[in-house]
Amino acid sequence: MKKVLSAFVVFSLALCCAERAAACTNFLFSKGSTVDGSTMITYAADSHTRYGQLRYCPAADHKPGEMLPIYDYGSLKYLLSIPQPAHTYNVVGFINEHQLAIGETTWGGRPELEHGNKSGIDYGNLIYLALQRARNCREAIVVMDQLTRAYGYCNGGESFSLADPEEVWIYEIIDKGDEQGAVWVARRVPEGYVCGHANQARITQFPQEQGRFSKARGRGLHRVLSSDHLDFVDEPEVECVYSADVVSFARGRGWYDGRDADFSFADTYNPITFSGARACDARVYAMFNRVAPDMKRYEAYAMGDIRAERLPLWVKPDHKISPLEVMALMRDHYEGTPMDMTQDVGAGPFHCPYRWRPMDFEVDGKQYIHERAISTQQTGFSFVAQCRGWLPDAVGGVLWFGVDDTYSTCYCPMFCGLTQVPLCFRYGNGSMSQYSETAAFWLFNRISNFCYLRYDVMIKEVQKVQQRLESGWARQLESMAVSAVGASELNALSAGWADEMMSEWRQLDILLLTKYIDGNIKQEQDGRILTTPEGVVRYPAQPKYPDWYYRAIVQDRGEVLRVR
Repeated sequence: MKKVLSAFVVFSLALCCAERAAACTNFLFSKGSTVDGSTMITYAADSHTRYGQLRYCPAADHKPGEMLPIYDYGSLKYLLSIPQPAHTYNVVGFINEHQLAIGETTWGGRPELEHGNKSGIDYGNLIYLALQRARNCREAIVVMDQLTRAYGYCNGGESFSLADPEEVWIYEIIDKGDEQGAVWVARRVPEGYVCGHANQARITQFPQEQGRFSKARGRGLHRVLSSDHLDFVDEPEVECVYSADVVSFARGRGWYDGRDADFSFADTYNPITFSGARACDARVYAMFNRVAPDMKRYEAYAMGDIRAERLPLWVKPDHKISPLEVMALMRDHYEGTPMDMTQDVGAGPFHCPYRWRPMDFEVDGKQYIHERAISTQQTGFSFVAQCRGWLPDAVGGVLWFGVDDTYSTCYCPMFCGLTQVPLCFRYGNGSMSQYSETAAFWLFNRISNFCYLRYDVMIKEVQKVQQRLESGWARQLESMAVSAVGASELNALSAGWADEMMSEWRQLDILLLTKYIDGNIKQEQDGRILTTPEGVVRYPAQPKYPDWYYRAIVQDRGEVLRVR
């Protein structure tokens, strides 16, 4: 029984919710693209049933023959048991003690591969098994390949982001339906470039033996993984790896009959559709559009014209990007584009950039959609993983972790060397069905949902505190002396920052309620509601609705409301 209730099993059970998160966003930043030379990846776990908490699994030694039961990430259904390695690494959320970080987005793929009774390892456990067993991106790719070949893969299409202090990789995989295993391809993001994926397969053509990037022609950028091929880990010139049957499997199913060199993974296993461009790749476009020049050319594609020029896999930004800017990139509602969610009538008189579900609707026989932006109200948690190779691993790896909507969250730095998670993020402190006064998830949701009522002015109050805390922590991290920082010190540092965040957010909660109650805006200075010398609250401001909103009211009910 002790084996069944091992730390990792409890960890795996805690990771899931009633449904699988199928609408996430990841961005990837090579160290050549960043201000300080760190690598970074992001992940927003967007689900209407996903609770925001930071999971932890300690490093452990395992006896020969010790087995690990695997439970499906979404349904909790028992899948299979696999042998434990001799040692597993410390994992804090989605980063391990060696500064290896992994994120994901789901895209499903070809319906022909759907199979209700698949056996094998699911995508969530694949992430955490790799984090426990690998020290860098290349080792993680080998681990995931070994696991899916040995035990099968039981999910549809996934894109993974992998980062270590030196490299970032995008890895895309899909199961083989009623056959065991998976087909996949992984590419290293070139130095100085940024990449992204958001529920749509992104890797099209890739270097192959018969292609123009073949080793025979001097490039040496590819490797076929048909067995363990551990030498790939130690060959930095290899920048693309793929399963041996990634093309032949598609040929056998009748999905591709062209040259190997022209084979496109995305077009074959996840053909682009209007929704794949507009609701998925458009989020990647939004990020690219904010960091790189000449992105206007891809706007038509992002808006759903799949005949237009397709978004590239990666772009070179026109400036170096900081962790604070990466956080800002995760806070986007398509501002400045035709899809800007703050500007259409659906935003209401106070420019709220959120739309309640369903996202599609019909009017007079025509189909329409609400936009699906990077920032969305149903985010359970999100992070910016920062890997800093010039520092000791325990302090070099930082998971900037936040709960709820990315626009109104606060990213609090959690070190990968933690051995204890702060209370506000800790597993078991509340759930989607159980409120907790000490859980960050519920405090942040209370504030964000209140802000939705008068968004354009109230969100500015949140941003003041958000920016002050995040920029202050960034300065502290840059100036930290790390020569002798142990686990207890790291625990204390992250716990102190989390406590500071919770204290500031509680004060913000009180300020918003007292200042904005009943649609009024009371006069306030430095967090204090102003009163007359006699102690009576000063009369609040009562801003008018915008003119267009009054016109809409008149158009709808003018004859009823008109003064006679």
